[in-house]
Parts: sequence; structure tokens; C-alpha cells
Amino acid sequence: MATDETRNVLITGVSRGLGLETARGLLETGWTVYGVSRARSEGWEALEKEHPGRARFHAADLRKPDAAVEDLFASFVPYAVPLHGLVNNAAEAYDDLLTNLDLGRLESMFATNVFSAMALSRLAVRNMLYHQTRGALVHVSSVSVHIGFKGLSLYAASKGALEAFSKGLAREWGERGIRSNCVVPGFMETDMSAGLSAEDRARIYRRTALKSATDCVSVAAAVRFLLSDETASVTGQALRVDAGA
Repeated sequence: MATDETRNVLITGVSRGLGLETARGLLETGWTVYGVSRARSEGWEALEKEHPGRARFHAADLRKPDAAVEDLFASFVPYAVPLHGLVNNAAEAYDDLLTNLDLGRLESMFATNVFSAMALSRLAVRNMLYHQTRGALVHVSSVSVHIGFKGLSLYAASKGALEAFSKGLAREWGERGIRSNCVVPGFMETDMSAGLSAEDRARIYRRTALKSATDCVSVAAAVRFLLSDETASVTGQALRVDAGA
């Protein structure tokens, strides 16, 4: 079993929010992080300065998974690099009522939230099989899969597909030591939720046991937990970190 000092993880959506926080925690414990986003952010550049050589970046638009994912594994994470973890965090939000459905926007969201995660998982699993790595896949879902919210049925459908996919992966590859789990965050104070009005946010938080937003640091800790040896017997699960929603 590799130690943290020799582990490599691929994380999508590292420019801000949960992806950036997850990358920070893993870098601090010795992992090498292969980060993917459409563009570098100031936060990511700060990590590159703090952890030279272990915070690596590749620009990719996961709304076009066919080209982006193949190029990513061909030039950024070649098969010579053993992957020990994959975090499918990149997401696109499309919040609207069903009666306003725009198929173009729906297809774009599913490409980012579902199809890219499937394509990345395929190549990550192949890498783990090649290196005989007992690796871990962590997919970031949403509490909206489990609790209905007005205007979020479309987004929840994409995240529900991701959870079903993760369960199937766990069954397919468990005998080879490859685990697949989901982290299910509640509403966090991130750029993705910035479009919500203060009134809407307050209404959502009142529905939680803690009467608060979900802490991004707590969710990132859950992702790291599911990547670690401490959860070697945990697979096919969806761990909710949602302030008690």
C-alpha cells in the first residue's frame, strides 16, 4: 500500500470552492495533486507556490469530454504515473423549472456532471488495474438528490445518475481493490450557489438541523477520508455532509 508521500490523485474543478479546498488538504498531507479546471485561479496559483512540483495543473473544458479526457490522460497523467485516487468534483449548475427546460443547457450540464465523470473513471480504473493499485474514486453529488428543492430537479437528476454510476462501479471493481463512493454535500457558500438570493439561502438553511450552510472544509475532509486507508472497507456508499438536512 502506498504511503501519502507517494500517492497521486486527479481532482477536477480545482479552481475554487470544494475542489480547491480538497487539493489543499491533500497537498498538506503529502499527496501529489493533478488538478483540472478550465483556467487557473489565484487560489490554485498559491498552492503551486506552496507545493512546487506536487500541485500540477491542466486546463480542460469537461463540457466536451471526448476530446478533453483523452488528451488529459495522454499528456497530463500518462500511464507511467500510478493513480491512487480520482475526485470527480467538476460540476455545472442548471437551475430552472421543468417547464422552462432548455435541452442544450441540459446536455451541457450532463456532459460535465455525468459523462466526463464516467470517461475519467474509465481511464482512472484502467490506470489502477495496470499498476495493480488499490485505488479510490470519489464522486461529488448533491443533497438535492435526496431532498426535493424547487428548481433543482434537473441538476438533481445529473447528480442522481452519478450516485447510481458509483454504486455500479463499486460492485464491478471491488474484487480488484478499487473503491467507489460519493460525498453528498448540502448547500455551501460557493460560487455555484451565489445566484441564490439571501432569502432563498436562509430558507434552505432553516431546513437543516444546524440551521446553517454546509462547511466546505467539512466536505473536503470527507473526500479525503474516503480516499484514505481508514475507509478501506467502505465502497458503494453516499456520505452526506449537509448540516443535517
